Amino acid sequence: MINNIIKKQKSFFESQVTKSNEFRKKSLKKLLTNIEKYENEIFDCLKKDLNKHKFESFVSEVYLVKKEIKYFIKNISRWSKTKKIKSSILNFYSKDYVIPEPYGLTLHISPWNYPFQLSLNSLIGAVGAGNTVILKPSENSPHTSKLIKKIINQSFNQEHVEVILGNEKIASELLEHKWDYIFFTGSTEVGKIVASKAANRLTPYTLELGGKNPCIVDKTVPLDMTAKRIVWGKFLNCGQTCIAPDFILVNKLIEKKLIEKIKYEIEISFGKNPENSSSYGRIINEEHLKRLESYLKKQKNIIGGKINYKNKYLEPTIVINPTLESKIMETEIFGPILPVVTYNNISDLHNILSKNHNPLAFYIFSKNKKFIDEILKKYSFGGASINDTIIQFLNDKLPFGGIGESGIGAYHGKHSFNTFSHFKSIVKKPFFKDIWLRFPPYPDNFNFIKSILNKI
Repeated sequence: MINNIIKKQKSFFESQVTKSNEFRKKSLKKLLTNIEKYENEIFDCLKKDLNKHKFESFVSEVYLVKKEIKYFIKNISRWSKTKKIKSSILNFYSKDYVIPEPYGLTLHISPWNYPFQLSLNSLIGAVGAGNTVILKPSENSPHTSKLIKKIINQSFNQEHVEVILGNEKIASELLEHKWDYIFFTGSTEVGKIVASKAANRLTPYTLELGGKNPCIVDKTVPLDMTAKRIVWGKFLNCGQTCIAPDFILVNKLIEKKLIEKIKYEIEISFGKNPENSSSYGRIINEEHLKRLESYLKKQKNIIGGKINYKNKYLEPTIVINPTLESKIMETEIFGPILPVVTYNNISDLHNILSKNHNPLAFYIFSKNKKFIDEILKKYSFGGASINDTIIQFLNDKLPFGGIGESGIGAYHGKHSFNTFSHFKSIVKKPFFKDIWLRFPPYPDNFNFIKSILNKI
């Protein structure tokens, strides 16, 4: 089946149809229409898979996808134009330009934590740039994945865009085929497998991974607003967000006050019993719940931590000053557990931050500009937010992506168009007479020419 779909997509791409801007816009408009048609079903599926509140599903999933489609439709014609480049004097007289063209057949493997948004946003970029797409959504969010297939089938012909459902075996089988581009969102461990498979065929790829995202809080901050923004970013989607604050590094002088404020904001957000809150999500499955439970077993200072396997529920949890060697401080948590670690000075901060290279997100809460600038210059990360969390993801004009362990490449808006386009460099020369020095036999004495060229 996969072979037949790939053959159809190859033939369709070679027909040049996808290179038409009008075709791309028409395709995305149809997708937008069907998303709006099935919007309530999308909410229902996200509720079944992750217990997401309808408002959260709209803001963090559906709205971002619709916004991306509209942004592409508005800008495709401009982005896809041939771009003039200033000519080099060495090529005098020439016209130089760059032509963006689609790669061709693209494979997308998406995760379960934001199953609608993270499946569709990369697909929009690929279609908007003129590629064909095979999307393999996660089997861990089955209701949303099945609905995505339904929406895609009603929006595109199979030879243009197709969704293939299945488990990791299907994903492995897909990776054995030759693609023109691979886009993967998921764990670092699986990302390494994808990169290895792509390298065997010299296939370009983007990896959107994760990491232990630090959240530094210094003593200058207003604690109420700081705690409120941290709680929102951490416990959004029940902590299952790749850019959620993974742990807090707080100045020792305000540790107890910050923890009390965080406890207060958790209660304000989800009530005294978050299990009864319609605004609090669930862990995706029992396997991940067991993994999270294992992080808490050897911890002494815990606030929260209640677990209900029947409801896939883990209470919003704070772990106070875990050892840096504990699993909770060495592994990306990806759940509603928030370790709080104290520091006294910059040296303490460096000792902790140096253990986790290249996080996907980096958060600093401070009013001290010098402190902020020093931290931002010193450490490498995918993206950062100062005095808030998560919001760097929301601006489609900013590239979103990691570095090193947290990923390779970036997307969103024009950055998605660039990711899924190859830019061909062209130099066009008329049949004017060339400078005689270009061709052999070359002069033995060229000091004068050398002096001129060295000044250019």
